[in-house]
Amino acid sequence: MSTTKLPPLGKATPAFFDEVIFPRLGAADPTVRVGPTHGVDFGAVEIGDHVMVMSCDPFFIAPALGWEHAAWFAFHILLSDVAVSGIPARYFTVDLNLPPEMDKETLTTIWNTIHEEAKRLGVAIVTGHTARYAGCSYPMVGGATVIGVGRAEELVDPRKASQGDVIVITKGPAIETTGLMSMQFPEFITEARGEDVTRRAQEIFYQMSVVRDAAIVTEAGRATAMHDATECGIWGALFEIARASGQGLLVDKRSIVTQDVVLEVCEVFDIDPYKAISEGTLIATVAPESVDAVLAALKAEGIPASAVGELLPPESGVIVRDEHGQHDLEHPEVDPFWIRFEEYLVKQAERRKV
Repeated sequence: MSTTKLPPLGKATPAFFDEVIFPRLGAADPTVRVGPTHGVDFGAVEIGDHVMVMSCDPFFIAPALGWEHAAWFAFHILLSDVAVSGIPARYFTVDLNLPPEMDKETLTTIWNTIHEEAKRLGVAIVTGHTARYAGCSYPMVGGATVIGVGRAEELVDPRKASQGDVIVITKGPAIETTGLMSMQFPEFITEARGEDVTRRAQEIFYQMSVVRDAAIVTEAGRATAMHDATECGIWGALFEIARASGQGLLVDKRSIVTQDVVLEVCEVFDIDPYKAISEGTLIATVAPESVDAVLAALKAEGIPASAVGELLPPESGVIVRDEHGQHDLEHPEVDPFWIRFEEYLVKQAERRKV
């Protein structure tokens, strides 16, 4: 019987995954090139001299974003996990388990947004399932799988990252936290910091994707690992990069690019930005000779980024350097976003009753 526990909300902890999920992966197959692995957002199987890359995630629709925004975000969450493989998404499959209250007009708006964005990015929708069921509710209204196909040498496999590779971070911490909290709870930000901060926070929304970031990095230089800083934010993602690569790492917190409005929003909701979910923040390890070209390419596309550290020997662990010196970093384990999100849903509902 399991001795570890699931977290109150959010993804399963690494310990639970290792004890319950990882030992039970069905039949062994030699064509599986990348299986379930901490710090790796995708799986990959060999097909001759090509690989098929896959990712699977919830279909996340948050009504407070507005249906078009919500659908765009849902699609990019899914595509981002394949993008970090270095191979663009090509096929999309989706299971829509819809809440009974969703009507035809709403679903049409959502699906038209998905269709247009898929067309723009060259992604074909190949199969799925659509139905309304009792017990289904927002924001998790189904699930989807994204597939990419490319040459085997194009695959960015984090397990091959090595000591001396340089860590590059785009956009900074708490991108998703800021985008979602500002769209769902604008009144709390406006009361604390004013309408201008709320407006600037909501403009973060379309940064919540690493599809462009990953494509730019792989085109400009030699990426050895890429990871989307989702659950537990930058700190959690750094642990996952270290674990996937089998290396240690050192990061200088002061070098991590930050956006002022993100820090302000996190202060309003009492969230540590470095521990909070940050869809849209790409953490990449890059061959040293590629760093300047990668940073220049990101800057040319208007994506803030910085080189923040490097991979070290495995025995070094995960080390952060800040204004207080150098210390070992502990994995956050619980993402504060989900706790605050639920807390402010209650506060918002209480206000609306008055």
